[in-house]
Amino acid sequence: MNLYLFLQTAVAAGQTEEVLAEAEQSINYIDMAFKGGLIMIPLLILSFVSVYIFIERYLAIRKASIEDAGFMDKIKDYIHDGKIDSAIALCQSQDYPIARMIEKGVSRIGRPLNDVNTAIENVGNLEISRLEKSLPTLATVAGGAPMIGFLGTVIGMIRAFFDMANAGNNIDVSLLSSGIYTAMVTTVAGLMIGIVAYFAYNILVAKVEKVVFKMEARTMEFMDLLNEPAH
Repeated sequence: MNLYLFLQTAVAAGQTEEVLAEAEQSINYIDMAFKGGLIMIPLLILSFVSVYIFIERYLAIRKASIEDAGFMDKIKDYIHDGKIDSAIALCQSQDYPIARMIEKGVSRIGRPLNDVNTAIENVGNLEISRLEKSLPTLATVAGGAPMIGFLGTVIGMIRAFFDMANAGNNIDVSLLSSGIYTAMVTTVAGLMIGIVAYFAYNILVAKVEKVVFKMEARTMEFMDLLNEPAH
């Protein structure tokens, strides 16, 4: 019995040492990234680019979506009172797309309504272009990063087969690990960057569409205001 207990204790101690050894050999993600090779450099650049674009555009679009709750009411009062200069000054004091569109419309009061509407639409198109700045680049990252990752996969597998061919009969797993690391790490990195960039792009597009809808609503409201004297 004593011998049996001793053997059990020895086995348990051996298992504990194995667990500790496995814990010490846990994956270091930074070292793993370096094993991806040179392909990781463009992927790292793309990740920084996508994060920068998302944060910069998110803040810009959020700022553009902010609107003074009483802005249009004040514009209506100024126009009804014939205070065109005051209406223009109010628009110039506000820093968001709707105010710039209304400013253009107010400055065109007295001309045919079609000309007023066209002027507002032209300003609106310019504002939308500003809001969508860099979004095509983010979309390119979403599609390009996985392709670069797959390129790393191909390069890694070629490297692994090249090492295998040169090894002859002395094939060892450690000999192939470098190429396989390159293949797998670049694939994972490319897919992760592409997925994050894809979701970031769609989030920004949805926010731009909300701003565009608000711009269209205010344009219609302003044009209805100009049509009121005709009724």
